Amino acid sequence: MYIVQIASECAPVIKAGGLGDVVYGLSRELEIRGHGVELILPKYDCMRYDHIWGLHEAYRDLMVPWFDGAIRCNVDCGWVHGRLCFFIEPLSEDNFFNRGCYYGCLDDHLRFAFFSKAALEFLLITNKRPDVIHCHDWQTGLIPVMLFEIYKYHGMANQRVCYTIHNFKHQGVAGANVLWATGLNNEPYYFTEDRLMDDTHPTAINFMKGGIVYSNFVNTVSPHHAWEARFTQVGCGLGKTLYVHQHKFGGVLNGIDYEVWNPVVDRYIPYHYSSDDLKSKTLNKKALRERLWLNHSDKPIICYIGRLDEQKGVHLVHHAIYYALQKKAQFVLLGAATEPGINSWFSHEKNHLNTNPDCHIELGFNEELSHLIYAGADMIVVPSNYEPCGLTQMIGLKYGTVPIVRGVGGLVNTVFDWDYDETKPQEERNGFVFYQTDNVAIESAIDRAIDLWYKSPKLFRQLMIQGMEYDYSWNHPGAQYVGIYDHIRHK
Repeated sequence: MYIVQIASECAPVIKAGGLGDVVYGLSRELEIRGHGVELILPKYDCMRYDHIWGLHEAYRDLMVPWFDGAIRCNVDCGWVHGRLCFFIEPLSEDNFFNRGCYYGCLDDHLRFAFFSKAALEFLLITNKRPDVIHCHDWQTGLIPVMLFEIYKYHGMANQRVCYTIHNFKHQGVAGANVLWATGLNNEPYYFTEDRLMDDTHPTAINFMKGGIVYSNFVNTVSPHHAWEARFTQVGCGLGKTLYVHQHKFGGVLNGIDYEVWNPVVDRYIPYHYSSDDLKSKTLNKKALRERLWLNHSDKPIICYIGRLDEQKGVHLVHHAIYYALQKKAQFVLLGAATEPGINSWFSHEKNHLNTNPDCHIELGFNEELSHLIYAGADMIVVPSNYEPCGLTQMIGLKYGTVPIVRGVGGLVNTVFDWDYDETKPQEERNGFVFYQTDNVAIESAIDRAIDLWYKSPKLFRQLMIQGMEYDYSWNHPGAQYVGIYDHIRHK
């Protein structure tokens, strides 16, 4: 099959979160399986150009219809760690992608509506006719709308769309001007419940809803999160639309790249190890303590790696630090706050705990250090309020770092409680799970993990090995996506 991925991110050249990792990892897996894959991305001024090989001009003077005129674009082409990528560069005073950032502008809805329009124009003009166009998140939600309402009448009637939602919180809610900008000019037609009208704001359109309504298949990034999106508040108002389109909606668990996240080959850790030989994990633990000036003692290290925000259960992260120290464990945190208030809160904690030999708080993000923490820690806490898939718990499992997670989203699909999980036999359980959002709940899970570490080291080691033997690579989700593509091609 010939597949074109259209997204606002692709790691490592454009990465603001997990979306970039997924777009790259899935594309690579599809190519391994023998399919032709190309990616279309915005050409941001702030992306990592050092990760692009052979960047050159692919198409000059692409005229993209916009409002009553057109915006001229150039399209560059290059390879990002083996993936063929096309970068769209609008040449206009709007400077859509020359902002020094990927997201966060007041006109984000126009920026990505234009990108979506330009991507389709590029496919049309260059006579690229993929079997499947795979779109991601709200930024590309208008692509299936424009494909069905405009471009199918210009020679693109056979293209099918798979639309993946990574985060329901951000949906692309905008005014009618987007319709006029993109050529979807018929306001009464689109402002209906069964098309683009936002269910909460009836005077606005919703990009993500458009993607759900018009795509051939829609998925989110874990089976349990798909259930949550339909039946709980996690769907952020889209539950009704998902119910109407439930026949084409499902969940496909993300994978992780085991060429990057694998203690057998990890280039960022000083000692390689595997589930057959765990001695070197102890050496990585010693190296982590030396790097962060932690006390060398017979204690477990609990870590947290990730954003510090409400989604990630930041109040429980904070509580876990002090509770772990109270329970004779060490704690390492690596994370960047997304809000000034949270940043100030954890900056205060960093200063307060700075001289504590059992704790290190690193604010910001450091890729190299994150690998060493995964390799050196004994446990990782993931207390998310909601988690569409989650990558940190899967990485932790691969590194023998036992996850302590809240039972939501993809965490439910990947972590199975050592003591209580009834879906798995004891020899297939791999972590600790709690379900409530209060301090007592996470304390209970941390207690059980620390008690096992201290009182039953052989069983804790067995738990580590069982987690390492799980396969959360792109192999299984890759096969599922190929199945989806085949299904929608032959509908």
